[in-house]
Amino acid sequence: MRGGTPSAEDFGQRLRGLRARAGLSQEALSHAAGVSVRALADMERGRTRGPQRRTVQALAEALGLAEDEAAGLEESAALGRPRPRTTAGPAAPVTLALPRDIQDFTARDAALARLLDLVRDGGPDRPAATVVAGQPGLGKTAFAVHAAHRLAPHFPDGQFALDLHGMDAEPTTPRDALARLLSALGIADAAIPADTDDRAGLWRSLAGERRLLLLLDNAADESQVGPLLPGTGPSLAIVTSRQALAGLPSVHRCDLALLRREEAVELLTRIVGPERVQAEAQAARDLADLCGHLPLAVRIAGQRLLSRPHERLGKLAARLAAEGRRLDGLQAGSLRVRAAFALSYRQLSAGSRTFLRRAALAAGPDFSPESGALLAGLSYDEAVACAEELTDAGLLQSDPAAERYRFHDLLRLYAAEQVEAEDGPAVRDAALDRTMRWMLCRATAAALHFDADHDHTAPSGDPDPDGAPAGRDEARAWLEAERAQWLAALRRAHDTGRHRQVLDAAEAMHWFSDLNQHWEQWVEVFRRSSDSARALGSRREEAVHLNYLAWSYNLCVHDPGPPWGPPTPRSWRPATARTGSSRAGPSATARGHCIGWAGWRRRTRGCVRRPAASPRRAPRRRGWPN
Repeated sequence: MRGGTPSAEDFGQRLRGLRARAGLSQEALSHAAGVSVRALADMERGRTRGPQRRTVQALAEALGLAEDEAAGLEESAALGRPRPRTTAGPAAPVTLALPRDIQDFTARDAALARLLDLVRDGGPDRPAATVVAGQPGLGKTAFAVHAAHRLAPHFPDGQFALDLHGMDAEPTTPRDALARLLSALGIADAAIPADTDDRAGLWRSLAGERRLLLLLDNAADESQVGPLLPGTGPSLAIVTSRQALAGLPSVHRCDLALLRREEAVELLTRIVGPERVQAEAQAARDLADLCGHLPLAVRIAGQRLLSRPHERLGKLAARLAAEGRRLDGLQAGSLRVRAAFALSYRQLSAGSRTFLRRAALAAGPDFSPESGALLAGLSYDEAVACAEELTDAGLLQSDPAAERYRFHDLLRLYAAEQVEAEDGPAVRDAALDRTMRWMLCRATAAALHFDADHDHTAPSGDPDPDGAPAGRDEARAWLEAERAQWLAALRRAHDTGRHRQVLDAAEAMHWFSDLNQHWEQWVEVFRRSSDSARALGSRREEAVHLNYLAWSYNLCVHDPGPPWGPPTPRSWRPATARTGSSRAGPSATARGHCIGWAGWRRRTRGCVRRPAASPRRAPRRRGWPN
């Protein structure tokens, strides 16, 4: 207490005492009240001077406070809330007033704290600017508006918001934007200079004398934003854009991530109410996952449920679980996930649009520029340029260490829709076939690096010898990184009847497979190769690959059962009984079944196809043991 008035720290002290009395840890109170641990710690330390009324009510309920205690906690919080500083002069014009704040705004505590620190640490000759960029649907504008309202008390000379229409066919020009900003500062139209540079100079001069908060929403590029940033003074500019705006110098960057699962559920709870979420807790978690933890998607799901108070959460979750209907289900009134993605898609060059939609055909959680180039029919360098453009536009996420890229789940669905709409089945199949042939050739050539008996001086058969992996280390790195791609190529080759390519690739893999015995995919590889051998009528190769298949069941998935089921009498017949051959003795296929069966029956003695410790000590597994 100072002079009979509670200080800002009183709320934190009171909250800490009430929590201690209730015997709750910060984590327990955080979970019960739906407030992040960091936010709770900031309150107790006095960093947050006065939380919002809704937050205080949630804390009071979690602590089980009586009405008078809850009222006292709210009173101490109200005293700590900052109030705008008044000035003796006339109020600044508000022709560019901030949009309405979102009352159910959720999460982003760390990003807000960093912005507060930026404001506190700024000086009169260090004007601050922060860029909030990222993929469509991350809630950039919602975050910027919420932050602007939180920071408004620090900028008593005016808070201005300007939509730059960066996604429109004709974004706002810097000249027009400067005219609106100068008008908002009270400059008469007749006094606004005609030239863009003169307008920018006048704006910087006026802004340098004031504490202004400027929200520049939906920026198109650096050339649009640069002239609008204050030059000197204590002002702050918050810029949102779907582009990275990497060319803007000396700016703070605020990278918003996807919500965590619990944050997505919290947002859903704030929209539809805790009763519905508690009644279907698992369905709420499923909805968060099906929305990909993307704030826009979660909000749309919540608004849809809010407009249908009797609809169960599980019903919507079941609808969204069908990938073909997911984007259709994520719309509520004018809010549509598909429309948000379409805005960015239309801004791309023709090559980048092709790259984006075809990349959705790649297998696995991520893909390389090589895969994207093959699918899009581009050169490697063109593919890299497209991937970088899409990353800057927030439509792809780049790997922090490797040159690989990934989609958000919903964006991949949207891109796949564009393949069907713009390319059609014939073009799609041609792209997949082209990629399949290249990937299988590269995978076969790379795997042969591990075959001790292969003549490494012979042509490798790699589709791009200049870019082929050199040596075992590079070959192994490529095979492991592109496992999903070459395995998908093997599947397609098998399913489309290219059995010789399947056999050649699987045969090349049999030494490499010893290095990765934990891969369960070897079961699929060798099952498909034995099927292909059977389709080709090659009994010897069928027996060899059934042997490999028995090995994969035994060592890779630890399944002692026979991979083809119990042998039938036909499996044990000699070649003369099955083919009419005059050669005596069991057929290669029968011998392969016998070896696989023996490996299953005598698991304690190890499988027939023994892992090679070294090429000199291990018997060859290409045919029969010597």
